[in-house]
Amino acid sequence: MDNGFKECVTREEINCLPIRGYDGHVRIVCSDAAAQAAVEKLKKERVLGFDTETKASFTRGVHHRPSLVQIAATDVVYIFRLHDVAGLGGLGPVFADPGILKVGVGMLYDVRQLKEMQAFEEAGFVELEKLTDLAGIKNNSLRALTAIVLGFRMSKKEKKSDWSRLRLTESQIRYAATDAWASREIFLKLEALGRTPPDPSVCRLPPVVLEDKKKRRPRPLPRQPGQS
Repeated sequence: MDNGFKECVTREEINCLPIRGYDGHVRIVCSDAAAQAAVEKLKKERVLGFDTETKASFTRGVHHRPSLVQIAATDVVYIFRLHDVAGLGGLGPVFADPGILKVGVGMLYDVRQLKEMQAFEEAGFVELEKLTDLAGIKNNSLRALTAIVLGFRMSKKEKKSDWSRLRLTESQIRYAATDAWASREIFLKLEALGRTPPDPSVCRLPPVVLEDKKKRRPRPLPRQPGQS
């Protein structure tokens, strides 16, 4: 399919591209008052870039909850520190509004993790993997899509850093902001070029259903010596 974009990109090709990150305004949201002000502004947006960051675990069986939610708006990226705000910072109404598109890559896991922290009804989440499939792009990771659609390389230096630390480094802040910003920029460029369907909701996330831990089947008791 000749859509103006390469279907695939190799690691070597990505590494030859200039590296770039978000260099605009960032607001760290670390109080309920700041969260409320941010949410009121986000409610006025049409398209938001979405991502989360979670502290990496290097111990088998140990998992951490998301530490950050990054939301890219028109002229600012908000980074919500979830340990410092109540109830996901009041983002529930934004997440539930079908008229506000939340765009990102691999959002199913992120949304599930957030719903385990605070219940909300999700709507308007548009998965870039599905969207770019329709555009004939087969490499659907955020790094690959950034290279194919936007023409630059993202740094992954901070991917496994400690996102729960009390003070984020400038490098962490820029990394986190870039992921959400790049998702929004990819969507907007595809839209401007007519590569998105008339109704982007066809690329929405499937319903995110949490597992009812109370209904888990109990594990069988270990057999005792002499049992067959």
